[in-house]
This record gives sequence, structure tokens and C-alpha cells, in this order.
Amino acid sequence: MSEAPVRLAVLVGSVREGRFAPTVARWFAREVHRHGGFAADVIDLADVDLPLAMSGSAPHAGPLATRLSEADGFVVITPEYNHSYPAALKNVVDWFHPQWQAKPVAFVSYGGLSGGLRAVEHLRAVFAELHAVTIRDTVSFHGAHVRFDEDGAPVDTAATETAAKVLLDQVEWWARALRDARTVRAYPA
Repeated sequence: MSEAPVRLAVLVGSVREGRFAPTVARWFAREVHRHGGFAADVIDLADVDLPLAMSGSAPHAGPLATRLSEADGFVVITPEYNHSYPAALKNVVDWFHPQWQAKPVAFVSYGGLSGGLRAVEHLRAVFAELHAVTIRDTVSFHGAHVRFDEDGAPVDTAATETAAKVLLDQVEWWARALRDARTVRAYPA
């Protein structure tokens, strides 16, 4: 059993101009650092140049493929757009397959009344199809714009820190267990 830090890829799923995603991502990156046990790689999809899935040549050997392959687990930060998740996030999920397999995926969502939870529910089904293990507990910001102060810190720090710790504890457990299992036996996808 390896005690090496869990390599955690944090995917920032919104690419819209004026997006709120960087605020949530900065807060969550601080929580990951505070938790310990992780080597985090924040992947902002606004900085990733991917063609639309199934058009053009596949980026399977590119830098993003390497970053996803090296990850032991993932946290997806997603808003809710039209009762689902952003197209850019769907695109990155669809381009890659073995990178997700037998790895945990957790969710931090934000939005209006539902806090992005409908996006998370849609993502769970997609990641199940890709043989990923989704983490039950999420961090969700309902009415996200009023849940953070002008410095980008959550207004209710106790609740958000507790929710982040629960999520990260679970991601760490699953990532370590699945990493150890993959070293003993290749996943039969």
C-alpha cells in the first residue's frame, strides 16, 4: 500500500466569459492544500484547446491526456447550465476513456436554486459509463454569487470547510484503494 500523495486532478468545467468558476476553484484549491495528502493539478478547461469530440484528430497523446492519466482521482468543479453541465466539460470527458477508468470522481457544483446538483446527477451517469467511481458526497453552492465574499472566501466557512473535508477524505480513500488495486491487477475495461 503506497503512502505517496494522491495525485488529484481538479477540473474547472466552465469556460464562459464572466464565469464564476475561478472563484470556486481558488477556494477549493486552498481546501485541497489545507487537507494535505494530495498533489493537486488544477486543469482549467478555459486554458485547454480541444477540438469538438469526434471531429479532428484525437488528443490521446497530448499533455492533457498525460495529466489525466497521471491522476489517481478527480474533482470536477461544475456550474449548472440549462439543468445540466457545460459543453466544454462534456467534450473533455468524451475525448478520453481509459484516463477515467477505475478512478474516483467527486463534484463541487454551484449555481442558482439547485446549486448545480442537476449537473452533478447527469455527470454521475456519464462517469459510470466510463467505469469511474463517483463519490456520493458533494460540495454544492446554492445561489453561489452570494455565498462568497468580495475576497472569494465562502461566507459560511464552517459549513464549507466541513463539506470539503468530507469530500476530500472520501476521494483520498477511494483514490488510494483504487490505485493500490490497479498496481496489483490491471482494470478489465
